Amino acid sequence: MTPPTHNVLLVLCAFAQAILFHVSPTAQAQAARNPIIFADVPDMAMIRVGDTYYMSSTTMHMSPGLPIMRSKDLIHWELASYAYDILEDSDALSLRNGKNAYGAGTWASSLRHHQGTYYATTFSGTTGKTYVFSTNDIEHGTWKRNAFAPSFHDHSLFFDDDGRVYLVFGAGTIRLVELTKAADGVLAGGLNQVLIEDPGALAPGPRGLSAEGSQLFKVNGKYYLFHITWPRGGMRTVLIHRADKITGPYEGRVALQDQGVAQGGLIDTPDGRWFAYLFQDHGAVGRIPYLVPVQWEDGWPVLGVDGKVPLELDLPSAGDHQVPAIVGSDEFDRKPGEPILPLVWQWNHNPDPAFWSLTDRPGFLRLTTGRIDKEVLTARNTLTQRTFGPRCTAETALDVSGMQPGDHAGLILLQKQYALLGVRCAEGGKSLVMTSTPADKPVVHESVELAQDTVYLRAECDFTDRRDMARFFYSLDGRTWKPVGAEFKMRYTLPHFMGYRFGLFNHATQSTGGHVDFDFFHIGNPSER
Repeated sequence: MTPPTHNVLLVLCAFAQAILFHVSPTAQAQAARNPIIFADVPDMAMIRVGDTYYMSSTTMHMSPGLPIMRSKDLIHWELASYAYDILEDSDALSLRNGKNAYGAGTWASSLRHHQGTYYATTFSGTTGKTYVFSTNDIEHGTWKRNAFAPSFHDHSLFFDDDGRVYLVFGAGTIRLVELTKAADGVLAGGLNQVLIEDPGALAPGPRGLSAEGSQLFKVNGKYYLFHITWPRGGMRTVLIHRADKITGPYEGRVALQDQGVAQGGLIDTPDGRWFAYLFQDHGAVGRIPYLVPVQWEDGWPVLGVDGKVPLELDLPSAGDHQVPAIVGSDEFDRKPGEPILPLVWQWNHNPDPAFWSLTDRPGFLRLTTGRIDKEVLTARNTLTQRTFGPRCTAETALDVSGMQPGDHAGLILLQKQYALLGVRCAEGGKSLVMTSTPADKPVVHESVELAQDTVYLRAECDFTDRRDMARFFYSLDGRTWKPVGAEFKMRYTLPHFMGYRFGLFNHATQSTGGHVDFDFFHIGNPSER
């Protein structure tokens, strides 16, 4: 027998090692990469219960809200539940009487597990309240809701070992307030004090945002308080303060200043490793989550590798160009017992259930106009999902036979500066129109007469290297596609404070009662077509 070559020996050794550790040679060669989710998942809070991780995030004006995600490995995340269906039935949250909650609604949340109960908390400048949601079953249970004033900005819920309950909160000055043992309100006569007067003084450079995004942890008897600062002209920076008592005094240091990756906290694995979960502002796709390895030195968590955010992580790979499980395709065909809408969907503001249905025409999403709206951003019942990077695509088939003159329906890339491909119905017929708002005012780029009742629409987004470009296409048979309109430069704007979303919409500009039927929604990578 001819002796094996050196390369063959290396392969055989790797294969034997993989068998020994029950890992395939392919999986062994792969490593997880940052960002862990290339989609808008900002303001994360994270816990581990046994071998399962849970994460909450901000979705602001979307309904349902305060999403809870689940993972077994910190890399593969899927939606598990929402803490609320509707926060409040107010004009702003329901797009009524000229009001809206764009960029508002609920912001950064806190997530805790204490004595068998899960707590997801958040706050709202729209309502002026703090919200505490609790359940014994985070994936399938009913959430109990408590709300109280005031609205505690960027707070962190904390259950201490002595049974006392606190919120750490604030922007600029960081404060501590004591809650009742049930965490359902401020404790009368409880602690209420300043913890850190000016945390941002730690960071070099001209003063900007002092500090916010507080998250509090207790490790080996010490209290560790994470927050961010943003020096003027610089980047978002992680600060950590620690103390022997929750009331202080606190000493602090700059913990990470790299690529603007900041705001979050600590998570450990069952085998004793530590990571920081943080996020990065990443252009039009939104604010995307990163994991940063943590080592402990002299009682301090040290973030990163030589002070930098690594591209690769010592965790299982999610695979290249994978569609994240927090989005998904939908045939709108429901079997008995299935949820009416999968968790991947959220409405733009509170929906009006009288004017959408999956049963009026089984196998289709029907959107019916219930009022007059001159433009799409004020219209109710726009159903949305996140876009994702580096590239993504969404397709739908639209039956427009039920439209009335003045109706406008189709597929939108939703942000303040939006772009859409929709069908407009007029007295003389229907036309397919590609519209965008490069300067907050709608511009029609192309109009195509439509002589049939079904049309296929597609949007493609390219977030590679923050290119942030989108194009629309249409088809009359679902096979042959034509580009339509102009390429659109997507821009993240603070008035909406959210990455671009795919949306299905229908609104009336003249009279109510018209409807459209969406046959399916397919989301994926352009390479999958």
